Amino acid sequence: MGDPRKSRKKWEGPSMPWDKVTLSHEQELLVKYGLRNKREIWRSRTLIKNFRHQARSLLALPPTERAVREKTLIARLSRMGLVKEESTIDDVLSLKEENLLERRLQTVVFKKGLAKTIYQARQLIVHGHIALGGQRITSPGYIVKANEEELLDYYPISPFKEHPISAEDKREGDVER
Repeated sequence: MGDPRKSRKKWEGPSMPWDKVTLSHEQELLVKYGLRNKREIWRSRTLIKNFRHQARSLLALPPTERAVREKTLIARLSRMGLVKEESTIDDVLSLKEENLLERRLQTVVFKKGLAKTIYQARQLIVHGHIALGGQRITSPGYIVKANEEELLDYYPISPFKEHPISAEDKREGDVER
């Protein structure tokens, strides 16, 4: 089991780290999702790899046991928002690291319009301006579950509660009427 004080890596690096295609793909992901370093990509890639491995190992099981385990795996992934509840093993096998990167708190904050840029979303999270159901979250890599997405908002005592962007939008809306 190991000593709890000695944590282990949660990621595996690429098998060919200096491959031109791999480097360019990782660089695109870094820019698109506003990641700090490539370890964040590798962490999501490793997690997706483990889910896909579980799905492949289900294919070798007897049909009765396979149905039960398949149902639990798909339920877990649907709670995370990676697949739909009516998905099959083929949908799990077709997952990519981009699917998981779309569920990160940083990306969801940007897509929801709480920040102007993906980098500003990261800064708002790290500085404690974003809350999930009233609970402050300071980790940009937090995986937002599907049912938690509507609970995402600014922290109640954050000065961004009256965000300058939303205040400008309100003023422009009043002028147009």
